[in-house]
Amino acid sequence: MFTSAANVEELVSNFRLDGTTFRYSSFVPRLYNLVKSLGFKPGKILPSRAFCSDENQGYPIIVLTKHFGTFPFNHGRGGAVVATDRHAPYAEHGEGLVIIQASHVGFQPGNNSFGTYNRLHANDNHNSACCGKLSAITNWYLRQYRYAQSDILLERCKGELCLRIDNGLLRSGRKEGLFLRLKCLVKPDAEGKFVPVHTHSTAKSFFASETLKEQLSELAEKLQDGEHVTIGKHLRPEMFYFRRNLDETIEGPNHQEYNLVYPMPWIVTSPWPLLTAAQINTQVEFDRTLRTVAHAPSFRNKCVFYISGLNIDISPEPGDPFPTTKFVPWAALIRDRKGGKRVIDQPELVALLREQSTENPDQIDLDEAIKDMAEAESVAIET
Repeated sequence: MFTSAANVEELVSNFRLDGTTFRYSSFVPRLYNLVKSLGFKPGKILPSRAFCSDENQGYPIIVLTKHFGTFPFNHGRGGAVVATDRHAPYAEHGEGLVIIQASHVGFQPGNNSFGTYNRLHANDNHNSACCGKLSAITNWYLRQYRYAQSDILLERCKGELCLRIDNGLLRSGRKEGLFLRLKCLVKPDAEGKFVPVHTHSTAKSFFASETLKEQLSELAEKLQDGEHVTIGKHLRPEMFYFRRNLDETIEGPNHQEYNLVYPMPWIVTSPWPLLTAAQINTQVEFDRTLRTVAHAPSFRNKCVFYISGLNIDISPEPGDPFPTTKFVPWAALIRDRKGGKRVIDQPELVALLREQSTENPDQIDLDEAIKDMAEAESVAIET
């Protein structure tokens, strides 16, 4: 999916949050009315969800149940990875099929920050990472990035801006870790080789590339001979990449991390790494899964609507039974009974949803439904 740095930057920037978010209480009836307008028959629509397994994903499932009149099929693995091997059993269970895939991220309204969520059911009501699986994946890469930020020093050598790079970052034989794209950082010699100006006990100094000198011209003017500062925030995503020994099996144990390893430089340099990671995971999963939906024999003669997006879990206050979860649509695929297919990108998808009513005459009263089941005549089960 990712072919270049520009490709990653464009994809990330295209995922808009401003003016695209829906409360779940508004999104789901709009989604229901949208698929009805496409010919899906009330009473014959079976939703399916590919969410994380966290408790804060329960409210969206309840709202889906209310508006579609049935509990959604489970189409997801940990980390909101779509279990494509469940297409066939899912297709057996419904006539009109609506698949919703969403990675998720926490949001703290008090300080407008992404990435954590208030765990009300813990003894101390502490805040923790949300999504926890994305956090566990990105933490290793964040550590590698922070080491590199402090292990590359900017200094002045022979009157020019130089980089003193720790030898550990220059060892190309490593199997894992952060690797520098030296051509973005270091000025090559006449033969195109990166030759150090000075060799230190644990590092080497190189003349900075012309591009880097232009980017850091103000900082370079302030540096005195013998003075050095860490590169810090100036270590930009196009200047490095990661290697990681991963199981590349599709939907295997490292599937989500494999989705993220190429764009990880943009994730670790983001103001909100877990937000960016969740956005990218949603984008990669949509790109991958739509092809399996488009070509699955089990969906022949079925109406299928597959939509991907981002669940934003608004951190609750004590006393709140559920988070005020919001949904940000990314893209959708429509497959009709004859096999015709159409992809809908975010701007058009948001517009289509906004055209729909939030009123749903087909929704069920969950309290009444539960009461009716509790009061129904008991069925004897005998062996």
